[in-house]
Amino acid sequence: MADDITGDAAADRIAIRNVVESWALARDSANWDWFREQWHDDGYMMATWFQGPKEDFIRVSQEGYEKGVNILHYTGASQSAVRGARAISQTRMTIMQRGEVHGVLVDVSCIGRFYDFFEKRAGRWGIVLRQPIYEKDRMDPVLPGATVELDPDLLARFPEGYRYLAYLQVLVGYPVKPDMPGLRGPGVEALYARGAAWLAGEWSPGEERSR
Repeated sequence: MADDITGDAAADRIAIRNVVESWALARDSANWDWFREQWHDDGYMMATWFQGPKEDFIRVSQEGYEKGVNILHYTGASQSAVRGARAISQTRMTIMQRGEVHGVLVDVSCIGRFYDFFEKRAGRWGIVLRQPIYEKDRMDPVLPGATVELDPDLLARFPEGYRYLAYLQVLVGYPVKPDMPGLRGPGVEALYARGAAWLAGEWSPGEERSR
């Protein structure tokens, strides 16, 4: 992720980090106008349970919030590579979702990274494409001592990085994408290649939308 160390690049990295942090705070507090400000108009979201334009993502996120869907985000260390008006940002994150699994209230925590394609337009950095990388997850009953029996066939349908998160989301009713990038493997290597091509001006996230 090495890049320029000029003053302008440092200011750009601060602005990008502000977008990353504002995204999580705005979404989790249901501030949809503020959330919308973190994207460019053609922004696109890739997640386990949704893939599509940012306006559709905002709509379904709002609908889920109003129905009581409980998904929260915690962000950690963040760095970005800046090349002119384009950047790739990587941010440590945890996705936390609470819900019922076979009658037992559970918390699922999924650890990974936000891998974001940024662009500076009219002086403003915004997200063009957000692709999380799902590294590992776990499921814990909220009530101490409670146990939950999982369907091994359903659990095995999804990769190790977000297996328990997907299990909960399927039971909630979401169609979960089974091939999102994880810690290792061809999926994440292809993502890194797209990130490098984006910085070089040789790739557009519009190509992601046809996948």
